[in-house]
Amino acid sequence: MNRQVLLPILKKHEYMILPESVGCYKLKADHDVYREAGSLDNFSIHFVVAGAGYVEIDRKQYMLKKGDAFLYFPEQEQRYYSSEEDPWSVRWVHFYGNPLHTFLSEIGFGRFILWRLPNLDKLEQTHEQLLQEAEENSFLQLSTLSTLTYAFLSTFTNIAVPSESNSRQELDVRIQSLLPKMQEKAPEPFDLEYWAKETGVSTFYFCRLFKRVTQMTPMAFITLCRLQWSKQLLLEEKELTVKEIAERSGYPNPSYFNKLFLENEGMTPTKYRQMYV
Repeated sequence: MNRQVLLPILKKHEYMILPESVGCYKLKADHDVYREAGSLDNFSIHFVVAGAGYVEIDRKQYMLKKGDAFLYFPEQEQRYYSSEEDPWSVRWVHFYGNPLHTFLSEIGFGRFILWRLPNLDKLEQTHEQLLQEAEENSFLQLSTLSTLTYAFLSTFTNIAVPSESNSRQELDVRIQSLLPKMQEKAPEPFDLEYWAKETGVSTFYFCRLFKRVTQMTPMAFITLCRLQWSKQLLLEEKELTVKEIAERSGYPNPSYFNKLFLENEGMTPTKYRQMYV
């Protein structure tokens, strides 16, 4: 069943991201789209849930199948179409919002058009929630509509990996895949050589790659993870002293931990704990 909801563009809501249209096509052999550069002033994400289709980039044709996706920025030339022999089922959303260009560019999503989705079911679920909200309430509940658009985009940016395969892109993906493990091991002594070895590069190149992917240094990332860890302990392990929490969070020197916590959180660990008593 084909479903499509078209919504008005509400430009005065500059701090929201909102869909201009959202929908899905099932086994649609005649789905064929061409848009000239400059003709569409919104972002769009399409992802294939069955069948096959094609995207053309610089006159080169790329086949897409289940689990493939493409992302267009505003005013990009767009050319995509379903396979006639194996028509695709595709879900999409066209969306807009002032923060989007900066946000997506900074996290590297402006570099590629084609993407792979290792967890397709999760994205399909968030898309279905957005589509149902648009079908049931149109734009009458803007905060909910925007929240669901954010949820869809956040899911996409967290699971999508570039389809194009070259060494630089593969290394970017490798760095991204290390982040959960680095977060888990953040309270342990930080070993730059270990993480560089995990990536298969020198320590110098690892730092450059990490900064390119995350917009921060490895140590800055570890610091954020440790502080997050310490905040959880402050609230959940009330029998622990601040000194013990500092040690468990990776800071044997409690004075340094207090200084770092104050610089990042604007208050001492003790004050932070008292706020939630």
